[in-house]
Amino acid sequence: MFFVNWLKRHFVVIAGLITLSYLLLPNIVVTVFSFNKPKGRFNYTWQQFSTDAWKDPCGVSGLCGSLSLSLQIAIWATIGATVLGTMIAFALVRYRFRARGAVNSLIFMPMAMPEVVMAASLLTLFLNLGAQLGFWTILIAHIMFCLSFVVTAVKARVMSMDPRLEEAARDLYAGPAQTFVRVTLPIAAPGIAAGALLAFALSFDDFIITNFNAGSTVTFPMFVWGSAQRGTPVQINVIGTAMFLVAVLLVLFSMVIGNRRRKQKA
Repeated sequence: MFFVNWLKRHFVVIAGLITLSYLLLPNIVVTVFSFNKPKGRFNYTWQQFSTDAWKDPCGVSGLCGSLSLSLQIAIWATIGATVLGTMIAFALVRYRFRARGAVNSLIFMPMAMPEVVMAASLLTLFLNLGAQLGFWTILIAHIMFCLSFVVTAVKARVMSMDPRLEEAARDLYAGPAQTFVRVTLPIAAPGIAAGALLAFALSFDDFIITNFNAGSTVTFPMFVWGSAQRGTPVQINVIGTAMFLVAVLLVLFSMVIGNRRRKQKA
């Protein structure tokens, strides 16, 4: 009876931990196999512990080049989508104009549309324009499909803002630019940051849209897919583990900063 009551009280926590463990299991497998030394081309079965791949993560030809290209595209796509998405979000919330409802609906289409449909549509557009497939077509495509996610994140934050704060700033003789920089932007910053992080993750991780519009350009997801056909090198697991650790450290850092700010306010 005691065990049943304890289970009822902690059921949500237990379910959450089980779900989290299930989600982290692939990352754990990738981390473990980053220290493997396979005998053949495929890194699918454990053979021998080794740190050779960690000592030379760029030992596979083209791996670090594709990784660098993906990072460049993700950074520029994040900047472009964040700037455009923030302006669109403010326009949709703060202003009334014709076709506002249609624009709101169109913004959500890339989120609801299958990626293969959007990829084929963008490829058709680029071919009709006579554009050469490569870095710039990938960048434009990534900005276009990341835009919706940024608009959604920023729009939710802007809608929750109290307009009286901006009115108070204007009453204290702050100009439009000063009000935006000192009041509006800091309040909207969490939504903008969330949209930017989401855009970066989506851009860096994308394969379908990139594969359609890349031409002969090879990004990191395309390199991983191509390597899987011939034999997955251990260095891919090393890069994946490093990216996971960086993401975890960033989350922990943001939590520490948030806790310090809350303590300072208290």
